[in-house]
Amino acid sequence: MTHDHDLVLRPTEAQTAAALAAPPGRTGGDLVVETLRSLGATTVFGLPGQHALGLFDAVGRSDLRLVTLRVENNAGFAADAYGRITGEAAPLLLSTGPGALTALPALAEAAAASAPVLAISSQVPVAGLGGGRRGHLHELRDQAASFRDVVKSVHEARTASQIPSVVAEAWESALTAPHGPVWVEIPEDVLRSETIIPPVTGTDATPHELAPRPELTAVAAHWLSRASRPVIIAGGGVVRSDASGKLRQLAERLNAPVVTTFGGKGAFPWTHPLSLQSWLEDRHMTDFLEDADVLLVVGSGLGELSSNYHTFFPTGRIVQIDADLGKLESNHPALGIHADARLALQALLETVTERQDDHAPERVRLVLEDIAARLADQDLALEQSLLTSIRAALPARSPSFWDMTILSYWAWSAFDAKHPNTMHSAQGAGGLGYAFPAALGACVAGPDTPVLAVSGDGGAMYSLAELATARQHDLDVTWLIVDDGGYGILREYMTDAFEGRTTGTELTRPDFVALAESFGVPAATTTPESLTADLKKALATPGPSVLVLPATLRMFAPTHL
Repeated sequence: MTHDHDLVLRPTEAQTAAALAAPPGRTGGDLVVETLRSLGATTVFGLPGQHALGLFDAVGRSDLRLVTLRVENNAGFAADAYGRITGEAAPLLLSTGPGALTALPALAEAAAASAPVLAISSQVPVAGLGGGRRGHLHELRDQAASFRDVVKSVHEARTASQIPSVVAEAWESALTAPHGPVWVEIPEDVLRSETIIPPVTGTDATPHELAPRPELTAVAAHWLSRASRPVIIAGGGVVRSDASGKLRQLAERLNAPVVTTFGGKGAFPWTHPLSLQSWLEDRHMTDFLEDADVLLVVGSGLGELSSNYHTFFPTGRIVQIDADLGKLESNHPALGIHADARLALQALLETVTERQDDHAPERVRLVLEDIAARLADQDLALEQSLLTSIRAALPARSPSFWDMTILSYWAWSAFDAKHPNTMHSAQGAGGLGYAFPAALGACVAGPDTPVLAVSGDGGAMYSLAELATARQHDLDVTWLIVDDGGYGILREYMTDAFEGRTTGTELTRPDFVALAESFGVPAATTTPESLTADLKKALATPGPSVLVLPATLRMFAPTHL
């Protein structure tokens, strides 16, 4: 009698032949590469270091595309963007100690934004692990401990035979909802030593689907179908699960207005009659959301930015759908549904009844008019015109990446992303320097589409080294640097909070145009009046380019204070 498990364990003739024909000289690094290739990886990011040389040598002998950046943190941002754009796990190769630790802020951003990054780091030789303290260069007492509280999961291989399973396990973790960065650690001597393990020819790392519990979606559908004033808050989970089409169907069936969070930009059409756009930092919107008798929150934890800095206190019922179990009811009591947004929205579509409400579009129009009137009293025409100019110049399908800078904070609320998964920022963890290296990673993911990066001069200083990367790989990224001579938003915050005093906000900076040109990257100074034309020209010209806009911008007045 033959059992199923006997069939699984018995190798095929082809697999046996391949194992017997395994070439000599293969190393642990080759096992990493072979596993990545068997999982479908085609591109890796990173930069070499002493302990990781065995891994990079194996990459160099493979058909993987290696995109080397100049700083590990920037390599992490590039991998983050590649993962966001493709939905694939982006391998990030790092060396031990300082190299690995330098990538921590990028991994924190990937974790906050649920970007699938597969960080693979070397470690000191096996003899120096477990408290051996042999004094190896780059040695840390517990390297993985530095990442355990940041990444989604930590995986360690200590022998060559463990590598394929460990890498596959990490890959599956990164791509199981909620997506996120994962950490793999392999000692230097394991990466460099020859192995008798045959080439990796097949690896199964299929992500688990996270379906909603039907009794929960039944209750949610009952509430929504009978609601008087339902409203939907669509977060980044809608974008990541490719559920914008289902979101629109549900909103139209329920006649429910939709506001997107800053991470959910593009999840719902900006000009749709039910679109509240993204004006979450406004008291008029906060009041509108608080008035909902049923609030459907999809793919958002209603954190600080999505709740107008925790001044949002809903009065009706809340249905919260999120793939991250820890975010359910983390800020407000709700009917929490632990599920992927796409699967949960599909379940609701199958169970809600159509709801008539001829007044919903009018209510949307009135609240947007109130917001526009508030802005009109603040002399902010320059800031609004810049966003209009960028939108006019940027192709609808081109991704844009925004650093933590005043123009980006405007874009969170006021920029029409046109399509889902085309506007990204560092609003997850809030670190500086994200935009340009992330745009480079997005360009690697979609080389036929020009990409825009937007930074302030302060944030740009974090990423200048990657002008060399852009030129080396001839990446079609236009970098817009808004130069106001310092950390503009911090200057504004300190001026308001400390009787006009600012400390550490004013910066000496380079001639960005001359600096870019020294890397062989075309650059020019632009003005608010010429921005649309200059951006169109730069985006239409293949290869990297830089535009510098000298301007001092202001934020709209907050309503949460």
